[in-house]
Amino acid sequence: MPMRGSNVEGVRRANLGTVLRLVHHAGAISRAALTQQTGLNRSTIADLVVTLASNDLVSEREPDPTRRVGRPSPVVVPSPDIVALAVNPEVDALEIGAVSLGGSVRLRVREEVTRLLTPDETASRVAAVVDEWRSGPLRGARIVGVGAAVPGLVRASDGIVRNAPHLRWHDVDFARALADATGLDATVGNDASLGAIAEWLFGAANEHQDVVYLNGGASGIGGGVILRGVSVSGAGGYAGEWGQNQPSLGVDGDRRVPGGVLEDEVNRGRLLAVVGLSGGDDAVLAGALGSARDQAADEVARQRRILQATLANAANVLNPSMIVLGGFLAALRGVAPGDFDEAVRGQMLAAPAEQLALCAAALGRDRLLIGAAEQVFERLVADPLAG
Repeated sequence: MPMRGSNVEGVRRANLGTVLRLVHHAGAISRAALTQQTGLNRSTIADLVVTLASNDLVSEREPDPTRRVGRPSPVVVPSPDIVALAVNPEVDALEIGAVSLGGSVRLRVREEVTRLLTPDETASRVAAVVDEWRSGPLRGARIVGVGAAVPGLVRASDGIVRNAPHLRWHDVDFARALADATGLDATVGNDASLGAIAEWLFGAANEHQDVVYLNGGASGIGGGVILRGVSVSGAGGYAGEWGQNQPSLGVDGDRRVPGGVLEDEVNRGRLLAVVGLSGGDDAVLAGALGSARDQAADEVARQRRILQATLANAANVLNPSMIVLGGFLAALRGVAPGDFDEAVRGQMLAAPAEQLALCAAALGRDRLLIGAAEQVFERLVADPLAG
């Protein structure tokens, strides 16, 4: 929200941030819409836009010539040359991306790994890619920082990775490692929580204020929750660890791991094994699941049942209007999405089930990179003229 008060410079900087945030999240927005959404007058909006443009954060373009009602209003767009670097370390690959202001992935690389990388090794690989991009496709761009989406518990107060068990990282200051290796300001968050924010701001849940997001990756299952338009992180920043809950088993014989948790039962590695794949991204897995037969089809059906019950429980507790599934969880739903959704609603209370929609993550493989970059852009929009 815009600010008003006696501290003129402080108010102006806050209003610059409000305008830049709206432009960043919208991708393109007219001056008239900025005036309406902020409640500021037209001349103030014009001054703020000029200031942002003079700092190369936004630009303006002519309005849609087909618009014939009222006086045309210039359209403000985020600069594609304002870039945040994004990092997602996993057990099977390291993904690095360059995300432009406005949420579009400009560059990306996926480096397959055959062993677990240490935090310092990961940071070193990121730095090598950054150096290559700086002298090539990002020459002339302004890189405002690097954000990492890590599959593990990240302490909100200082960004320390308390425990990323599948990576075998414990009490790691990965932000410091990234900053030292790249020379950029760095920030770190939980991958699934950041994926939830990305899908809420730019993806499938963009028009929803109450959202449950579950992400399935090589390291297991995590998630995020948006309630009344606010990301819920918990007391220490550890909310959303869906994969560590006990699985919902409604069918005798569905358990495969005695005493195991959800991510032991709904598991990407098991799916890859039954369809005869040694690896590959989610698109390859989704294609294999769609044609699964016999034993593979039985395993797909088993994991779908457990996931459906899990989602029904979550929806009964939190009453979201949207559940978004990312990674291999989206592939599980995608085998027969209509049947899947009805099975979830069928295990819920009737009233919350009436308003629940389910869908796959719209941002696909970009969701975690966009979420990681959003940490960096949030710092930028908090004070656009800093630095």
